[in-house]
Amino acid sequence: MIIQGRNISHGDINLIAQLLNNNPSWHRTRLSKELCKIWDWRNLKGNYKDMACRTLLLKLEKAAYILLPPRRVSSGGNSSKRKIMHVSHNTSPINTDLQHLIPLSVETVKNAKTKALFNNFFSRYHYLGYSGTVGQNMRYLIFDRNANPLACLMFGSAAWKVKPRDYFIGWSTEARKRNLHFITNNMRFLILPWVRVPHLASHILARMARRISSDWIARYGHPVHLLETFVEQERFHGTCYKAANWIHVGQTKGRTRNDCDNSIRAPIKNVYLYPLSKNFRNLLRHESR
Repeated sequence: MIIQGRNISHGDINLIAQLLNNNPSWHRTRLSKELCKIWDWRNLKGNYKDMACRTLLLKLEKAAYILLPPRRVSSGGNSSKRKIMHVSHNTSPINTDLQHLIPLSVETVKNAKTKALFNNFFSRYHYLGYSGTVGQNMRYLIFDRNANPLACLMFGSAAWKVKPRDYFIGWSTEARKRNLHFITNNMRFLILPWVRVPHLASHILARMARRISSDWIARYGHPVHLLETFVEQERFHGTCYKAANWIHVGQTKGRTRNDCDNSIRAPIKNVYLYPLSKNFRNLLRHESR
């Protein structure tokens, strides 16, 4: 199997089972950290891929290959059901021209204050809600020149396989496995509901395209060469992506990224891509180490 971009053999599953059997006091975090050390599983910055390993373990458990220790429960109750703390914020209507708001301020979510605000916005105002992130990701808050919040975005791991995207790139299976981390997915994009500003969304997308690769290098030690996003066609028209020169390359088949046996149905989504360099195809097709 290939999980989180890693080949998993029967030997790997037996190793995990042996670690669980020999160390009954280990919790899930300890297990994932020890596995990363044994496998020497690191990102390009040399840090252990602990979050990717945790996701891998959850997928193995869901497929009934292993049985993980129970989740640790905090004194406040089940952490998976914890409520997002309300953060006070200005909701006065913003209905004006873009020129009256620029220059915009783009802030990465990296401290308790910005994290609380970001979580609050998505959990309250985005139709998909928000339950956290796994793997490499960048989260942003957008403010106008008077420090009023306007929008927030999240970029995360690219989808493992997407036929229209993979055809557009023209890469082999081996190149996709090796280079998928050079693509990031615009997983969430929210213009706050009290903001009505023409061309704001496409302006923000253009700003993000100019900076995201350098942000990725600073945090993860490697660039990104291509952006992707999936727009639910029954809800949205993808107007801001088209206006920001993203390329519509096709549609999904109505399956989720974790649907291995074609049994989980999902809304059909339009696939949009945005190359960050002219030679992105050569960079993504490269197969050698």
